[in-house]
Amino acid sequence: MWLRRFTSLGHARAPALLLTALIVAGCATPGSSVSPADAVAEGAMARVVPPEAQTMFEQAVAVMSSGDFLDAELRFKEFLLRYPAYPGVHANLAIIHANKGDDAAAQAAIDAALAIDADYAPALNQQGLLFRRNGKFPEAEAAYLKAVTASPDYALAHYNLGVLYELYLQRLDVALLHFENYQELVGQDEQVEKWIADLRRRVAANQRTANVAE
Repeated sequence: MWLRRFTSLGHARAPALLLTALIVAGCATPGSSVSPADAVAEGAMARVVPPEAQTMFEQAVAVMSSGDFLDAELRFKEFLLRYPAYPGVHANLAIIHANKGDDAAAQAAIDAALAIDADYAPALNQQGLLFRRNGKFPEAEAAYLKAVTASPDYALAHYNLGVLYELYLQRLDVALLHFENYQELVGQDEQVEKWIADLRRRVAANQRTANVAE
């Protein structure tokens, strides 16, 4: 069970999480990236995204999704030279750096995104992943919780909270809650539905054991 969760969306559900899944803003499908509109800082949401910016961003995301991280990184950096107020671009760069194992560069990219928008959920989610990878579980919890507080419909942070609470913090009831939130937001994910059923059984068993002990 531990391995099943670990190799799924909580860290790298197929290559999706390491590619673009973790920065989806309100997207229901793991593996999607932040959209150009969602990549703008919260305070700038009223701005119209220039067509050329949208095109550049979509092209960079397509390259990133193909697995060509080097080209994607160059494209995102070129994008930032022209359009610096897009925290989603920094969040994508954080994923690229994390995939290369360069935690310092990943953290710098996360910091850049949060400097533009301190409540930017995709960057907070990526911060949680980086903390978790380095064994900083309370810090990961705080980052994920800040993400879902800022954006309650940000499904991936709920998913990652479920993983964190189940596998690392051993809080099954809270893990169940966040997996249920994730499932409600994205619709039916058959694998997560199995995990939810399993967690419900385990939580109920723990409750029965507690009642007997009393």
